[in-house]
Amino acid sequence: MSDSTGRIPHGPFRAGDQVQLTDPKGRINTITLQPGKLFHSHKGSVPHDEIIGRPEGIVLRSSGGTEYLAFRPLLADYAVRMPRGAAVVYPKDAAQIVTMADVFPGARVVEAGAGSGALSCWLLRAVGERGRVSSYERRPDFAEVARSNVERFFGGPHPSWRLTVGSLQDAIDETEVDRVVLDMLAPWECLDPVAKALIPGGMVCAYVATTTQMSRVVEGLREHGSFAEPYAFETMLRSWHVEGLAVRPDHRMVGHTGFLVTARRLADGVVPPRRRRRPAKGAYGEAAEGDMGATTGDGINVEFTQRPVQPAESDINSAEA
Repeated sequence: MSDSTGRIPHGPFRAGDQVQLTDPKGRINTITLQPGKLFHSHKGSVPHDEIIGRPEGIVLRSSGGTEYLAFRPLLADYAVRMPRGAAVVYPKDAAQIVTMADVFPGARVVEAGAGSGALSCWLLRAVGERGRVSSYERRPDFAEVARSNVERFFGGPHPSWRLTVGSLQDAIDETEVDRVVLDMLAPWECLDPVAKALIPGGMVCAYVATTTQMSRVVEGLREHGSFAEPYAFETMLRSWHVEGLAVRPDHRMVGHTGFLVTARRLADGVVPPRRRRRPAKGAYGEAAEGDMGATTGDGINVEFTQRPVQPAESDINSAEA
């Protein structure tokens, strides 16, 4: 990010910079550099003045003899350790949102809700200073936490960010939007204003916690008629222990955090093609098994086929005998 946000994420450490001090056991302490101050722990103290003016990647020794590595925190580090109002979007999901929603430099993005500001930081990084991120948060206390976290990370107000306290349905005034990201309890309730805001070819991406929410979002997008077939998925992250010949998966992994659903906005007046995949029986009303090309009461074209039953191997052997 350039100097206009007040944060310079490279070069020698400066007063006001955040610094991660990591001890030999991998425990991390994050401090904000202030001339004349000391970092204190049960392993001794480190003067801030010994850090200011020096490059990243240095090793500092506390008054108690413990060595600390000093780096600026990455956004992935900052996001999981920031003060929280609502739960944060974890880096593995933020990366998928930026990638699978194709958030590009200069994009016009609407986000609801802002939560603790973690995803806002990732989106601002992706759109750059030529883009625009408009975040909506219903709760004033969460909005204040998000504002504080975003400004702390970027070193001041970001020129590409607007935070609105209010619900997306009631407060949205954007048009010609490239991307909409919905991190909220009931995103299916916002599909009308989302469809009005998005340009043809734009994308909506919903981040939800449960399978029930995921199902309602997917079916809501299908029924709305303004979106192409949605894509639903989740991401799991597993780190590895590598120590000599001891190479194995770590005992812990970042498993389920949330589901993502993405869909493209169709042009106005376009009717999406009928789905040709066979759903589970009874998923869309009654349709006689064996009927070909049956249409449900919802107008969804459903194909049913009767597959020949494959005899078991024991039955084949008995018949041959």
